Amino acid sequence: MSEYDNMTVAELKELLKDAGLPVSGKKADLIARLEEAGVHDDNVEEEIVDEEDDDFDDYDDDEDWDDDEEYFHVAKQKPVLDDATKSALEARKEQRKNQPKFRRQEWFRYRRLSRTGWRKPNGLQSSQRLNRKYRSPMARVGYGKVAAARDLHPSGFEEVLVHRPEDLDGIDPSVQAARVGGTVGGRKRVLIHERADELGIRVLNRRRGI
Repeated sequence: MSEYDNMTVAELKELLKDAGLPVSGKKADLIARLEEAGVHDDNVEEEIVDEEDDDFDDYDDDEDWDDDEEYFHVAKQKPVLDDATKSALEARKEQRKNQPKFRRQEWFRYRRLSRTGWRKPNGLQSSQRLNRKYRSPMARVGYGKVAAARDLHPSGFEEVLVHRPEDLDGIDPSVQAARVGGTVGGRKRVLIHERADELGIRVLNRRRGI
């Protein structure tokens, strides 16, 4: 990149006038003419040096870059699982890879339907209910997963819904984890998180910064 690329056409013409060269043509022609003549702008080098000095002036040795000690990585708790449960979780993971997506009837026509969950078609002449071709598959009993891993979190924890800090007292931290209810407010959620940290219980839907 040439030193003249950041200069305006007026500045380039001034350099050409000082060097006694013609000032006609486009910016690319002016730059080529200056490079052929070997004309250098001393102001460009001075500005570069001044900018470097400003960068060093802005740096403060006393400034602490790692003031936020609150943001540190904490390893998530893992459940204590037996070999049968681990194998069941792995089998369920493999089954989910081959499971199709269950979509509502006419999900491709209305965006609001594509954002909602599965709904069983009840229409008498519904093509999806009648299992006709080129229709999304319906959720059936045959798509069920391993019974031993049913209702378990992907990590292996058994989820327990809590709404108060007192609900955490009966939870076993080795095999159970808490999930805060969606209707719980921010203040009570903070109390639940603090109580869970005291008891060593993992909160599955813990919010960042709380």
